[in-house]
Amino acid sequence: MQNRLRAFGALAALSLLTGCGVGHSLGHELLGLNDGSPTSGTVPSQFGYAVADAPEAAVIGRDILNRGGNAVDAAAAEGFAQAVTLPSRGGLGGGGACIIKMPGPDGKMQKPVMLSFPAGLPAQTSGDRPAAVPLLARGLLAMQVRYGQLPLSSVIVPAERLAGGAPVSQALESDLQVVGNALLADPQAAAVFAPGGTLLAAGANLQQPDLAATLESLRVNGVNGLYAGIGAAQFAKAADQAGGGLTTGDLVNATPHYGAPDITQQGGYQVASLPVSPDAAGRALPASASFMALDKKGGAVICVTSMNNLFGTGRIAPGTGILLAASPRTAPTPDLAAEMAYTRGNEAFRAAATGTGQNAAAAAARIGLDNALTGQNAPIPAPGRANIISCPKNVPGGEASCRASTAPGANGLAIGGR
Repeated sequence: MQNRLRAFGALAALSLLTGCGVGHSLGHELLGLNDGSPTSGTVPSQFGYAVADAPEAAVIGRDILNRGGNAVDAAAAEGFAQAVTLPSRGGLGGGGACIIKMPGPDGKMQKPVMLSFPAGLPAQTSGDRPAAVPLLARGLLAMQVRYGQLPLSSVIVPAERLAGGAPVSQALESDLQVVGNALLADPQAAAVFAPGGTLLAAGANLQQPDLAATLESLRVNGVNGLYAGIGAAQFAKAADQAGGGLTTGDLVNATPHYGAPDITQQGGYQVASLPVSPDAAGRALPASASFMALDKKGGAVICVTSMNNLFGTGRIAPGTGILLAASPRTAPTPDLAAEMAYTRGNEAFRAAATGTGQNAAAAAARIGLDNALTGQNAPIPAPGRANIISCPKNVPGGEASCRASTAPGANGLAIGGR
């Protein structure tokens, strides 16, 4: 374990210092990404960036880019990996939203689209700890099937193997310290996050075999692995045992939706944004997490996720490994904040920022993007945090100008370049 942690620490340090894609071969060794496909193993570094609040997710996203995946493949892989390594804010039981900007079949950049897959409202009110309808997996699957270019298994296998055992990140440790021993009230959650009766610390081995089995089912069966047929029936029963009050109908009817993001103009650029609540400052909002990817063709994806409460309901559906998000009936709706700037006319990528930090999330994304566009370093109000990818000379064309960063003190990772 200590050798594994040292390897990961060396990878993160090299990535942050050099800003280049040095982690592809070590990523395979560390995370077990050799799935037997022709693109597995050590491959030449390609231009691209991956950013995530969970460092392991960023490493996986960058590796997917190196293996020939596009930004959607990388983002989907990051999302599944973050569901394993940061379930407090982005577990499979929750949901989120993305802004997606990819080239069309003719290679020309397209206008951005929004994909919304929030942790949904169940049809009925039941259960002693009402849960949200889980939409994260369905959203990631919908995105990858529509825009990805690698086999679906390529974006799920890394997360599946992480679920078999991965070191607890500093980000997850921080969240565990916030909830304290409340998770120990649920036997399923206690077995995962406090197997010896004490909450896991950073570097400890986080093992989630039931979650690995659920990811395997999604890899083999796609949407039907969780949202239809036997998969839906089994999960609904397990969620009901955990007091979630979900039904098979909730899962069957839970679908992500494509739409248009909010579009504004800033400094000569078009800016696409996820809609945010105008009255956020007056409410106590849930925690969130983010991940981002940029590929060599200028394809870009930025996503924000939430469990509608830190660790959701605090209960895991038995036998599934899925931590249940809190029902929107019992928890406020989170602000999922993300913004992407692109040039008019050729639609080239310029910059993107995701914002987290509860009530300050929207301000974090807005200020983060403005800093990227102007070169300034305006402070972001606490507890807001912004992750940023900035390419002053645009992509495609100005790849050498790109830089990426994560919020100071947030324990995330930005990795990429070439």
